[in-house]
Amino acid sequence: MASEIHMPAPVCLIENNGEQLVANQEALETLAANKNPLVVVAIVGLYRTGKSYLMNKLAGKNKGFSLGSTVQSHTKGIWMWCVPHPKKPNHTLVLLDTEGLGDVEKGNNQNDSWIFALAILLSSTFVYNSMGTINQQAMDQLHYVTELSDRIRAKSSPNADGIEDSADFVSFFPDFVWTLRDFSLDLEANGLPISADEYLENSLKLKQGTTQSDQNFNLPRLCIRKFFPKKKCFIFDRPTHRKKLGQLETLHDNELDPEFVQQAAVFCSYIFSNSKIKTLSGGIKVNGPRLKNLVLTYVNAISSGDLPCMENAVLALAQIENEAAVKKAIAHYDQEMSQRVQLPTETLQELLDLHRACEKEAIELFMSSSFKDVDHLFQKGLAAKLEKKRDDFCKQNLQASTDRCSDLLKDIFSPLEEAVKQGVYSKPGGYRLFIQKMQELKRKYLQKPRKGIQAEEVLQEYLKSKESVTDAILQTDQTLTEKEKEVEVERVKAESAQAATKILEEMQIKNQQMMEQKERSYQEHVKQLTEKMERDRAQLLEEQERALALKLQEQARLLKEGFQNESKRLHNEIQNLQKNMEKPRKICLIS
Repeated sequence: MASEIHMPAPVCLIENNGEQLVANQEALETLAANKNPLVVVAIVGLYRTGKSYLMNKLAGKNKGFSLGSTVQSHTKGIWMWCVPHPKKPNHTLVLLDTEGLGDVEKGNNQNDSWIFALAILLSSTFVYNSMGTINQQAMDQLHYVTELSDRIRAKSSPNADGIEDSADFVSFFPDFVWTLRDFSLDLEANGLPISADEYLENSLKLKQGTTQSDQNFNLPRLCIRKFFPKKKCFIFDRPTHRKKLGQLETLHDNELDPEFVQQAAVFCSYIFSNSKIKTLSGGIKVNGPRLKNLVLTYVNAISSGDLPCMENAVLALAQIENEAAVKKAIAHYDQEMSQRVQLPTETLQELLDLHRACEKEAIELFMSSSFKDVDHLFQKGLAAKLEKKRDDFCKQNLQASTDRCSDLLKDIFSPLEEAVKQGVYSKPGGYRLFIQKMQELKRKYLQKPRKGIQAEEVLQEYLKSKESVTDAILQTDQTLTEKEKEVEVERVKAESAQAATKILEEMQIKNQQMMEQKERSYQEHVKQLTEKMERDRAQLLEEQERALALKLQEQARLLKEGFQNESKRLHNEIQNLQKNMEKPRKICLIS
């Protein structure tokens, strides 16, 4: 199970000190400790619209987010409350409560637009809370949505074909929910009952005309329709008498308007069932550490005078996580090799087979944890590290074999060396006895298991170091004729040459095995990278097809309403998206 940090009360995530927005380090560390996938619900509204009450209900509490019983706005900045998701095991519901926008007491409202934009960027469901009905005043108060294209960038550089950046917003913007408190109208249109969603759709219809007034009327509606294809509306009766509104934290459900209680329950049920995991472009699911890094990236961009950019944020996140993915893959490789390998291995191929199995797992682990690896730089780094690990194991294996064989030779041949020192073989017939003993001890050495790849080479080096001793015993043996001695010398030389040829052949085989292993490693990287690229491509196409379907729906609606110019602009966006969907897949290269 993924780790989750219990948060008994909300904490300030982003503080608005009047001058600038500052990320709260303690809250970020709390986020970083939560490895669960996050469903992030942000609620935004003008000050004194009762939004904190809804957030407390989502948290399953009566208290938590400050409701405020006076006309003063209580929440400054963005507050966060992490609670276990009531319907998704091992998921965390992150509730973001923003300060009331448009608070006249703040004097300087320049940060309101940034708070609105941050709530959009950080959430998977964006709840806009207002009082009364959706009229022109309500739309005018939602002017922040018209500023989004001036506050947020989808890509680090504009499209070459001039299609506006906001066309990409739909791929990562949250679902939109409009909640209307103290709603007093009957839900009817043309004398027929309508749903709250139909009421919202009707309220977003555009007005024919080209005057400035018409443009002011249409702009916020166009922005909502364009940026938020998935929209939902909830209406709420007044929860209780006006004088008791300040006591909502202490009132029980049976002391509130039953209709309001039911409406709040329906709202919460919808949020729990329909709010998605916060997901970035490419299907990247956001957990605590990722949300922490997103907050830092966005707030730092705003503080430095830049616009928060989704592409830059994802790349910055990828830089951190891909580096961690390499370390995780290498750690897995080290652990598995240490458990599976016993040095020295009998053959080089045995070691390479173990390396290949652990390498494959390491690459798989990296692929599952990495994303947006531009030019495959991190994978190339992983490949280089794994190659060095392999070479290091080969060196260790060689040294372990050398040490093992040297110890065996010392142990097996030490009695013979001692006998030579004592002159046991310095007598007539001693040479044949010496050779016989040597052959016997060689067989004993060769029969010993787990000597490794240096068995023959270390043996030949040892025998070579004893050539002078062998020759001395041969020359002093008076039972042998000069001819027999010459024959024996030639035999020893031939045997030595044959052993050298065998060692050379073994070396060539080892080199061939190493070359084959390098090729297998490369092919394994290519294979897994190709599979990952295919998965990413399918994910991207799915996102693009979803965005295309939504744009086509909106285009048809604009045409039906008679807005040719707006439909034409959307048509250009649709064509641009279709071109991107038809682009050929890049060739997979990691070398």
